[in-house]
Amino acid sequence: MSRRVPFFQQRRERRGFLRAGVAAAAGGALAGCDAITHNDAAVEVLRSAETLTQDVQRALGRRAMAQEFAPADVAPVFRANGTTMPAGDEYAALLANGFADWRLKVDGLVDKPLELTLAQLREMPSRTQITRHDCVEGWSCIAKWTGTPLSLVLDQAVVKPEARYVMFHCLDTIEHSLSGDVKYYGTIDLIDARHPQTILAYGLNGKPLPVENGAPLRVRVERQLGYKMPKYVYKIELVDSFAAVGGGRGGYWEDNGYDWYGGI
Repeated sequence: MSRRVPFFQQRRERRGFLRAGVAAAAGGALAGCDAITHNDAAVEVLRSAETLTQDVQRALGRRAMAQEFAPADVAPVFRANGTTMPAGDEYAALLANGFADWRLKVDGLVDKPLELTLAQLREMPSRTQITRHDCVEGWSCIAKWTGTPLSLVLDQAVVKPEARYVMFHCLDTIEHSLSGDVKYYGTIDLIDARHPQTILAYGLNGKPLPVENGAPLRVRVERQLGYKMPKYVYKIELVDSFAAVGGGRGGYWEDNGYDWYGGI
């Protein structure tokens, strides 16, 4: 008689297979969230697992939870990668003032556009969760995150029926090009946006979110890989399509060949 494998074990096995495939295809050189790689074989391995992972997560239901851990499992330091200090005067001024002048804008396909201060977000009902961050580079780290459930912000903005995706706009310049600076951005669909563990995190391990980890606000989408969790968020836009933004694939790394869903 066959033995049924628990979901979380299946997820770990899929992630292990994915990492092994990437390592074999890229020869250990996959740069993941820190630099662009043009290794077509590595990108194809990542893409091949996307449909299966998304189908499995959808079949389990929109509220199937990512594994949560005990306080003793929390790493003493959460690894920072990608941008660790956004360049430019705009972020420097916000940081110097303790983010008192920062606002989270929520607009696009909503009936009630919002501009929320960090204090207002902290006054809303919060969620704290201890989860494992899995990076496409192959490393993982367990941390405690505190923030506002994204669903509460969406409810306050009153999302229009035609909206399909949530787009996150960020303060960090990820690339300089002849046409201007390219800011980091990413998207998720409304199913994942309304997941109970999808939060706008302003706290890490019981303290305010550090600059290197995305202060003042980053996204946590616990059933996705790390590049689906943008840092330095300043605007949330509700859209029906992302085809006309960037490279049309729904995110900075997606425009450079990564999978849109990025599930684990």
